[in-house]
Amino acid sequence: MVLDGFAHGIAEGWWMFFDTFWALVLGFALSGAVQAFVSRAQMQAALGDHRPRTLAKTSFLGAVSSSCSYAASALAKSLFARGADFTASMIFMIASTNLVVELGIVIWLLLGWQFAAAEFIGGAIMIALLGLVLPRVIPRRWTDDARAALSRDVDDAEVWDGPSWKQRVRTRAGWSDASGYTISDLTMLRREIVAGFVIGGFASALVPTWFWRSLFVTGHGFWSSLQNVVLGPFLAVISFVCSIGNVPIAAALWRGGISFGGVTSFIFADLITLPLLFIYRKYFGTAITLRLLAAFWFAMSTASLATEYLVRSVHLLPKVGTHIVPLTHAGANYTTVLNALAAISFGVLYWLYRTRTAGATGSGDGAVDRYAKDPVCGMQVEKALAPARLQLGSQTVYFCSDHCAAKFAAENAHATRS
Repeated sequence: MVLDGFAHGIAEGWWMFFDTFWALVLGFALSGAVQAFVSRAQMQAALGDHRPRTLAKTSFLGAVSSSCSYAASALAKSLFARGADFTASMIFMIASTNLVVELGIVIWLLLGWQFAAAEFIGGAIMIALLGLVLPRVIPRRWTDDARAALSRDVDDAEVWDGPSWKQRVRTRAGWSDASGYTISDLTMLRREIVAGFVIGGFASALVPTWFWRSLFVTGHGFWSSLQNVVLGPFLAVISFVCSIGNVPIAAALWRGGISFGGVTSFIFADLITLPLLFIYRKYFGTAITLRLLAAFWFAMSTASLATEYLVRSVHLLPKVGTHIVPLTHAGANYTTVLNALAAISFGVLYWLYRTRTAGATGSGDGAVDRYAKDPVCGMQVEKALAPARLQLGSQTVYFCSDHCAAKFAAENAHATRS
């Protein structure tokens, strides 16, 4: 019986992955291209204040800068330390994990188009709420003090100034950079993705519906919806699974009877897991972190509740607990064909990544290499804007976040100095 349950959970997780493989490759490939051709310096220059127009531009830049939650928080910190507005930096971080293409496609495939639409509609509401709330609950003097503390560790290296994106998009070197972002992002998120599908498979196959319904109130109209959207982020806080990895778990929660808004708020809450809260505390201090948590939780829950009632008002709300997207198996179907095409495309991207030459990266005219690879998570990092770096003998090692730098330093304590 136990072995049957284990096999069922593994199989459920595998077929969730099978259904979404082509979407993951497509999403990460598009994200890699955008990251290669839109520089971090351009992003930083656009985040100067928190006016509505700026926040709209910030949201777009975040949405095309797909990151795992750790890298997103580190990049937001780096941009803030270099002069970006605090509210704009936080919204950039939200958008880069919640409004990205690959997340929307995976949600569509595992939960249905209603949830995918809710992710982007609710994300826009959440960003608007944070634009109003954050400047009012976090005093300017606190963010000024936090910036001053962070700025002491910022390297003022010159940002690479090579050919424009219009020139680079026509070169193999430019697309090699794009493949580097694609492969490194997949490498960086491999644990979250695997953990999400494994946990989601077991939660779907082994956890009985009554367990979820004992946690989430049902059958009481508005009050059930309110309790669900407030409790959804709490599950995310204690689950430790972030980024795309929490979507399979969300699918299991939906089948367990959680409300539409509760599932949406759980997906939104990938940026308030416990490890990330400790990182925010290190970056900004305890006072800012506590208010940031309260503001994020409020915005995530309110946006999810508003989205649920908006979808309900147009009679598109699916019935609670239904498995609205059946999992497909290998065979004569479009998923198998798309997965085969995705595997070929991934092979081409990997070949570009493996055969690129460091000396010509990003230009094709012999410019110095502008990128490095984080040795811990594998993410491709732009050297001039690396959130963290350490000295290993005569070599500088670059990292996507302080989280990776600290792990590397602990493993190489005898050879590093910050």
